[in-house]
Amino acid sequence: MAERTPSRQQPDSFEWSPENKSWCEEQIKKFPEGRQASAVIPFLWRAQKQEGWVSIAAMETIAKQLDMPYIRVYEVATFYTMFNLKPVGKYYVQLCGTTPCMLRGAEDLVEVCKDVIGPQNTITPSGNLSWIEVECLGACCNAPMVQINDYYYQDLTPEIFRDILMKLDRGEYVEPGVFNDGRHTSDPEGENTTLTSDEIYKGEQAKPLTKLPNTDAA
Repeated sequence: MAERTPSRQQPDSFEWSPENKSWCEEQIKKFPEGRQASAVIPFLWRAQKQEGWVSIAAMETIAKQLDMPYIRVYEVATFYTMFNLKPVGKYYVQLCGTTPCMLRGAEDLVEVCKDVIGPQNTITPSGNLSWIEVECLGACCNAPMVQINDYYYQDLTPEIFRDILMKLDRGEYVEPGVFNDGRHTSDPEGENTTLTSDEIYKGEQAKPLTKLPNTDAA
């Protein structure tokens, strides 16, 4: 897991893009006077979407916008692992290493990351890739899997995963989804083995009991 401490190398300043500045102004209007601090998480997330990570300068800007102490913004940013406190690659790979994925080959995917990208938190020379091992991402039925930016890449093998990383590092787009030709989304592999009778799909209801059984003591 990555250390939850900000990068030692920080930009001197942070400035919202015109689009994000307008977005922030609209978001603040949703909160009563004195309650703007409630927008801290979406503001941090928007800053990360703009820059790829959350810098101290971004936290300071957000603190002033929301009229809250900087330390409060810092506490939120350093608490939630969804916020990157250090620069990451254009394609940020979060590799699930929890038990279901581990049992299905996540450790082999870790070796692929080390080989293609390098140690955790390393950014490739192209600037396109970096990676980290994370806890459960909630796609256990499609293990092993990774999240790259906002999307899931599932049912991976080391060979398929290596090919995905190599393409992304060359700047090529790779469609997210399930990489198993024998499976549709998270359905079981192969043909259905249960609930195969057509009778269950006719919508017929069971007949109600006409008489309740006698439960009185003899």
